[in-house]
Amino acid sequence: RFSLLLLNLEEYYFEQHTANHIINKDCKDERKFRGSLKICSKSIIFEPDDNIQPIIKIPLRDCISIKAPEENEANNPFTRDTSGGISVVCNQAFLIKERNVIAPYKTVRGRTEHLFQLDVAGKVGDVVQTLHQLYRASCLDKMGDQAAMITAILQSRLARTSFDKNRFQSISETLHMECKAEMVTPLVTNPGHVCVSDANLYFQPLNGYPKPVVQITLQNVRRIYKRRHGLMPLGLEVFCTENDLCSDIYLKFYNCQDRDEVYHLIAKYIENHIAEHTAESYVLQWQRGHISNYQYLLHLNNLADRSCNDLSQYPVFPWIIADYSSSVLDLTKPETFRDLSKPVGALNKERLDRLVTRYKEMSEPKFMYGSHYSSPGYVLFYLVRVAPEYMLCLQNGKFDHADRMFNSIAETWKNCLDGATDFKELIPEFYENDSSFLVNSLKLDLGKRQGGKMVEDVELPPWASGPDDFLQKSQEALESPYVSEHLHEWIDIIFGYKQKGSEAVAAHNVFHPLTYEGGVDLNSIMDPNEKVALLTQILEFGQTPKQLFTTPHPQRKIQKLKSLSRTSSHSISIAESPVSPNEESFEDLTEESITLAWNNIAKLKLDAQCKIHKEAITGIAVTCNGSSVFTTSQDSTLKMFSKDSKTIQRSVSFSNMALSSCLILPGDTTVISSSWDNHIYFYSIAFGRQQDVLLGHDDAVSKICWRDGRLFSASWDSTVKVWHCVPGETLSNKKHHFELLAHLEHDVSVNTIDLNAANTILASGTKEGTITVWDVTTATVTECLNMLSVVVVSFASFFCTDSRHLLSTGEDCCFKVTDVQTGMLVSSVTTEEPQRCFRWDGNTILSGSQSGELLIWDLLGGKLTERIKGHTGAVMSMWMNEQCNSVITGGEDKQIMFWKLQY
Repeated sequence: RFSLLLLNLEEYYFEQHTANHIINKDCKDERKFRGSLKICSKSIIFEPDDNIQPIIKIPLRDCISIKAPEENEANNPFTRDTSGGISVVCNQAFLIKERNVIAPYKTVRGRTEHLFQLDVAGKVGDVVQTLHQLYRASCLDKMGDQAAMITAILQSRLARTSFDKNRFQSISETLHMECKAEMVTPLVTNPGHVCVSDANLYFQPLNGYPKPVVQITLQNVRRIYKRRHGLMPLGLEVFCTENDLCSDIYLKFYNCQDRDEVYHLIAKYIENHIAEHTAESYVLQWQRGHISNYQYLLHLNNLADRSCNDLSQYPVFPWIIADYSSSVLDLTKPETFRDLSKPVGALNKERLDRLVTRYKEMSEPKFMYGSHYSSPGYVLFYLVRVAPEYMLCLQNGKFDHADRMFNSIAETWKNCLDGATDFKELIPEFYENDSSFLVNSLKLDLGKRQGGKMVEDVELPPWASGPDDFLQKSQEALESPYVSEHLHEWIDIIFGYKQKGSEAVAAHNVFHPLTYEGGVDLNSIMDPNEKVALLTQILEFGQTPKQLFTTPHPQRKIQKLKSLSRTSSHSISIAESPVSPNEESFEDLTEESITLAWNNIAKLKLDAQCKIHKEAITGIAVTCNGSSVFTTSQDSTLKMFSKDSKTIQRSVSFSNMALSSCLILPGDTTVISSSWDNHIYFYSIAFGRQQDVLLGHDDAVSKICWRDGRLFSASWDSTVKVWHCVPGETLSNKKHHFELLAHLEHDVSVNTIDLNAANTILASGTKEGTITVWDVTTATVTECLNMLSVVVVSFASFFCTDSRHLLSTGEDCCFKVTDVQTGMLVSSVTTEEPQRCFRWDGNTILSGSQSGELLIWDLLGGKLTERIKGHTGAVMSMWMNEQCNSVITGGEDKQIMFWKLQY
C-alpha cells in the first residue's frame, strides 16, 4: 500500500525497519500492529501489515518529542518489552488508506504518543539520531534552509554507499562509470546510484524501493533524450520501445557532466541501430501522411522536453472539437472545430479584449495570461479518476472541491472559453484508446456537487454513446482533413515561431516570463530560499515547451489515395476522396507506374556502358523517342550517341573550354550547351551545325534550364538570367532573338538552378551554400535559405512534383529537404561522402556518389537502403525518363552507363 506518493513534494524516503506500532501502552485496550516503519526526510510513516488498518503519517514538524526509552528503563525487568522502542509524541498525524480505500487523508489533531518497537533493537540509536537530524531540518523557518540541510543529509548517505556490483547480470560485465542520481516518476524522485556497464544500465535506489535494482539492457534501448528537469539540464530519459508516451526510466543527475557521460556511453552503444531524431526528421513524414497527426504531436512533445514522468512538462495536446451540444458530430463542417490559429485564451474575443487591456497597462514583466495551458494541477484534473493518489499528493491529502472537478466535457470546454483564468489545453489521453480516465471505476468518493449530485463518471457530449465512442470520435476529429490542414497553426503557437517575441504578442500568446526556457537562470540566484520558492512556483504553474521551430511550420499536404499506391512501402494515413479504378485517367495510370518504379528503384540493373569522352561527363540530354543521347564534357565537346547502335554519331567542339550542361528544346531540333567560356551554344540537330551563340555572362555558365520559350542561365559571375528566346527560322540562317527578361543578383558564384513544374518558382544554389527561391513571375526573392555550410553541388530535380519541397545537397555531405512556402528544413539525411547528382520522388532519392556508386536513400526513414556498383570515379550527371524506369549516368571516368529497372 505504501508508495512514494504518500510523501510530500520534494521529500525523500531514506530507510525502513520492521516494527510493531503499540497503541495505549500498558492500558487495558493496548493494541499492537505489526508493519514497517519508514524514515522520510519530512515525515515518519508506519505501514501496518493488516490492510484494514490505516497507514500513519506523522510530519516531523508536528513532533513534540522523539526519543528512545531511558537506559535504566530499558534494563528494568518489568519494562523489558520496550527494548527497541522509539517514542514519538506529536500534535498532528494523518491516517491514510483506512480499510485500503483511497480517500482524502484523515487528520488526527491533539497530543498523541506513538510507540514503535523495532525488531532489531540495536538500530534504535541510529534511527533516533537520524530522526533528530531530520526534525531539526523540518523546524527551520525558511524552505531554502530546510532543502539545503536535507540535501546535505542525503548526499552524506549517498557518499557512504556505492553500487552493489553483485547486482550485475553477468560476472563478465565491465564497469564503465558509476555516479549518484535520482529516478524520476510523476511528483516524486528517488535517490540512488547509477551504474553503466558494457551491457546494462542500472539504477540502485538508496532505499531499495520499489525494488533493489532497476536494470535496462542497452541492447534493448531504442531512444535516449536529454531532458530539462526543474529548469536545469540534468535529466535523461531512456526508451526501450517505439511508444513515445512512456519511457523505461527517467534519471535526474546532480551535475551536467554525469548526465552527459551516461548519455554518451549509451549513445555510443546504440548508435549503430538508432538514428537521433530531430524535429525536421518528422516534418516530412507528417506532411506526406506517413505518420498521423497524433503520432506527430507525440514526437514534437517528446522533442520539446515533455514527459509523462514530469507533470510540470506533461505532453500537451490541443482542444480540437468546439461542438459539445449536437446529437451528431459533423466533421465536414468547419464550425465543428476550434480555431487552431489561436491559443485558448484568445478564442473568446470579449475575454481577450479585457486581457489585452490589462496587458497594455501592466508594467514589465508583462504577460497576458495569469495561468498556463499545461500544469501538474491541470493534468491531474483530467486524470483524477485513474490517478487519485497523485492528486492527493499534489494537494496535501485532499481532492479538489466537487464543483471544480472534471465533471463534464462540455462544462470544461465552456470554462476554457469563458473562465477568467482558465486557458488549459488537453492531454494525449483524449486521443488514445483507454477511456478509464473518464470513468470512476475505482468508486472514489470525489464529493457532492452543489445540486446534491455525486461526482461519478465524466458527463459526455450527446454525440458520444459512451466513453470509448467519445475517444473514437475525438481521434477521428484529430485526423480529419480540417485538422490536418490547420494543425500547423497550433504548432506555430505551442512549439513554433509564435511562441516567443513579437510574433507571440501579435498572436496573443504571452505567458509569464518564468514559464519559458531560459526565463530564469537558477544558478545566478544565490539565496537558497529565493531559489526554492521560485522553483516551486514554476513547477506548480507549468512550463512552456522548448521552442522547436523559429520559422512558420509548413502545412500538411493531403494526398489523394490512388488504388495502386497501396503497394507503397509506406502506409498512407490520410485519404481524401479515394479514386475508383474506372474513374482513373491516363495521368493516374502514369502516376501509378511511376510510383511502382520508385518502389522498385533498387532493382536498377546495368544495361550497357560506353566510354565516349576524354574528360568527365557534365551533362546528359535524350531525345523524346530515346534513340539519341547528347552528352557534354569537360573535354569541351558535345557528342551525339546512338542508343541502338552504341556508336558516336556526332562530335562537336564550340571552343577549347569545358561544357557544363546541355538540354534539348521541345521538338528535338536543337541542343543547347552551356560553357565555361561564358557562352551558351545552340546546335541544330537537323543541320548538324552551330545555329547560334549567346554571350550571356561575364564568367563560366554553370547550368541552364528551358521552359515555355524561356532560357534560364546560372553563372559564376553571381547572376541568374532569364531570357525570352524567339527561335530562328530553321530553313534560313536567321539567328535566335534574345530578350533579357530578368537579371537575378547573388553575392557569390551560382552553381545550379532548377524550376518547379508550374514554372513559377526558381531555386538557385551558390558556392557558399545559400539557396535562394525566386518568384519567376515577378523576379523577386520569396525565400533566402542558408541551408548548407559549403558549396551546393547537386540539383537536378531540385523540386519535388508537389512544388512545395526542395531537395539539395552539397560538400557538407547532407541531403536537405526544405518547405518552399515557409523556408523550414523538413528533413535531412547525412551521407558518408558528397553526392554529385540525384533524382527523387519525394520519398526516395537515387543519387550518384563521389566514389561512383548509385545510392538509394529512404528519406522518411533517414537512411541508406541500397548501394549499386557503378562508375570508377564520381557520378557527375544523371538523366531519368518520365516513367522513371530508365536511367543514364555520366562519370568522372569518361563513361556513360545505361540502367534499366527490372522487376
